Amino acid sequence: MEINKDTPLYQLILDNRKILQANGVTEVESFDEKQVIAVSKLGPLVVRGEGLHITQLNLEEGQLTMEGVINSFEYIEDKQAKIRARGKGVMSRLFK
Repeated sequence: MEINKDTPLYQLILDNRKILQANGVTEVESFDEKQVIAVSKLGPLVVRGEGLHITQLNLEEGQLTMEGVINSFEYIEDKQAKIRARGKGVMSRLFK
């Protein structure tokens, strides 16, 4: 397979489950120590783990680097999956 230099590559690089680098990121929707939701050109990306923190974010170049203990990452497809990935909905947070 021949790679054209003008074609952007989309990749995730996971280093020892401690450092995750992603490119093609257009936005970070939410983040905390247990979950990061980033929007990429391939769809929403959910990263789950412990002690997560973003060490580099450059939206102009689409680069995101995070550190912590990374347990899982997945691309989600639809809005309902996105809501489930966030955990509790707005209504459940209002009526605790």
